[in-house]
Amino acid sequence: TCLSSMIASVSQDVILFNISIFENIAIGKEGASKEEVIEAAKKARCHDFISSLPNGYDTKVGEMGVKLSGGEKQRISIARMILKNAPILILDEAMAAVDSENERLIGEAIDDLRKDKTVITIAHHLNTIRNSDQIIVMDKGRIVGRGTHSELIENCKLYGDMVEAQNKVDAWDLRKEVK
Repeated sequence: TCLSSMIASVSQDVILFNISIFENIAIGKEGASKEEVIEAAKKARCHDFISSLPNGYDTKVGEMGVKLSGGEKQRISIARMILKNAPILILDEAMAAVDSENERLIGEAIDDLRKDKTVITIAHHLNTIRNSDQIIVMDKGRIVGRGTHSELIENCKLYGDMVEAQNKVDAWDLRKEVK
């Protein structure tokens, strides 16, 4: 077995081709059936939005997926990753360019994947990693903390500071500021 067949990844910059949504997802597995593609899309929480498009899975996405939102592109990329069914998944800032609703949907899909895969997540947004079995905190290229979310809150000042800062950002509301 070749190493590349054991790894699937989703990055911040999703690559989609100017082909149908079905074909973009099916890239994950040679010879994938329609049922397999639809099942992967359901698991990636993108089946509903795809089905609502005038041409459904036959919709062409445009160059680099220009006809889709950032979150829609990410979910299609995750469907492709699910279809590949690799034992190791790498998520490199996979939530960086998505709104809160897409972040929630993608998070649900990723949480489902964590059950039987090794998932390596590279993230600045802490909500992305909160449910991870093991979080490694790095500062200037060095590991400064390792553990679960709760363990790091207790034992790693840098992580605690980052969580506090993230909570402030999440609670911020422009309507409260403009009075």
